[in-house]
Amino acid sequence: MTELSLVGQAAFQPANTADIADAIVKASGMRIEIDRRRGRGATLNPSGRFESQERVAFDDGWQTLEDMPPFRTEVQVERPRSVITRNDSPDLPFDRSVNPYRGCEHGCVYCFARPSHAYMGLSAGLDFEAKLFAKPDAPRLLERELGKPGYKPKTIAIGTNTDPYQPIEREWRIMRQILEVLDKANHPVMIVTKSALVTRDIDILASMAERGLVKVGLSVTTLDRKLARLMEPRASTPAKRLEAIRKLSDAGIPTSVLASPLIPALNDHELERILDSAKVAGACEASYVLLRLPLEVSPLFRDWLLQHYPDRYRHVMSLLRSMRDGKDYDAEFGKRMRGTGPYAWQISRRFEMAAKRLGLGRRSAQLRDDLFVPPLGSGVQLSLL
Repeated sequence: MTELSLVGQAAFQPANTADIADAIVKASGMRIEIDRRRGRGATLNPSGRFESQERVAFDDGWQTLEDMPPFRTEVQVERPRSVITRNDSPDLPFDRSVNPYRGCEHGCVYCFARPSHAYMGLSAGLDFEAKLFAKPDAPRLLERELGKPGYKPKTIAIGTNTDPYQPIEREWRIMRQILEVLDKANHPVMIVTKSALVTRDIDILASMAERGLVKVGLSVTTLDRKLARLMEPRASTPAKRLEAIRKLSDAGIPTSVLASPLIPALNDHELERILDSAKVAGACEASYVLLRLPLEVSPLFRDWLLQHYPDRYRHVMSLLRSMRDGKDYDAEFGKRMRGTGPYAWQISRRFEMAAKRLGLGRRSAQLRDDLFVPPLGSGVQLSLL
């Protein structure tokens, strides 16, 4: 076994996302053997889009591909200078977020955050879910940034890029330390996760909820355990996520359900069942997002679809493109989350009718920012007065 290096931009740098998808999906030699990626979501591991070479493993007659080691989770420490990320997107209900980790072991094949791994010189495929970065300094940096003169508190979102409660959080406990900083400062926070591990921090979350400082969203993509296992192999099972909604709700923590992403002809028929189940579990809010396939996510998702649901491939992609102006993805604000066209309108109406019937409002729980107390802990510059 050896690796073939395709030098320059020729091999996998086509003109647009659709061409990238076709190039990678047709390159069957790039699909990683199942024994090497067992328990992972992606089937490919193409080089990052900024790399000048593309490496493809192939059998040269000396060794077999079966001799290559499986992908194992590796965690490196990242030392950022700041931890609060700002945005001005009109599609998002927040303007700042914190990410304790880079990459995500949950391995959701559709994850829109996968392309961010290219900035680390890594693949958006299997590298994204196996080569992870932890930010142990995040709690200290957050405390310092909250204590800066002139800081104005507004809700911080956590879990909007990669999941703060992914499996490595059990060991690193960075998210819990972040919550301790926010709790002490009376700072509002909104959490999104696919993990039942969030219930570990009910003691902190319940205390913050009493002051109107927190709400938690559980993403429930499907109620089909088999489909969930294929799409998001290391995330909590659907039943565990619904149980987490119940435990959080019973503790007085405002909890919402995110039916996302909705994938046409694959899981969109479950929309009403997901909302029904979440309401019974105690959810008070609901939302949904249409499948997004930016950059490398498109070929990764398409190859996954070809391997696991080849009979639905054309139908799924045809419906998706009908909602994206004929493309795999449209990044335009106002369109990227919901899509356009008759099928997108139908999904929107179904959601609105089900949410209204169940009393699941959108963003009904307003968080308080008038209780904020600037931290005076380690790393915060004290006043000279």
